[in-house]
Amino acid sequence: MRGRFLLVLAFSIATSGCIDRVVESRLRSALSEAGLSDRNSSCMATRMVDRLTIGQLRKLEELKDREGEAAKPVGLRDYVERVRRVGDAEVIAVTASSAALCATGLG
Repeated sequence: MRGRFLLVLAFSIATSGCIDRVVESRLRSALSEAGLSDRNSSCMATRMVDRLTIGQLRKLEELKDREGEAAKPVGLRDYVERVRRVGDAEVIAVTASSAALCATGLG
C-alpha cells in the first residue's frame, strides 16, 4: 500500500512539472501575440504561472478572445491597462508587478 502511495505521489509531482511548463509556454505565446517583446513575455510568463491559478490565467485568455486582433497593445503599460478589464485584483497586481520587474530587468 505504501509503495502504491509513493508511486502515485511521484507521478503527481512529475506531471505537475510538465503541466506547469505547458501552461507557461502557452502564456508566453499569448503574451507575445498580445504584442509584448519575447524577453518580456518569457519573463512575465515565468512569474505569472507561479502566482496565478489556472482560472485566473483563463481570464487573461478570455480577455484576448473578447478583444480580438485589433486591440493589440504596443507595450507593457497598454497590456496592463487591458488586464484591468478582467476585474480580478490579484490578476492585475501580479501582471503589473511582473511587467514592472521584467521591464527593469529585476524579474
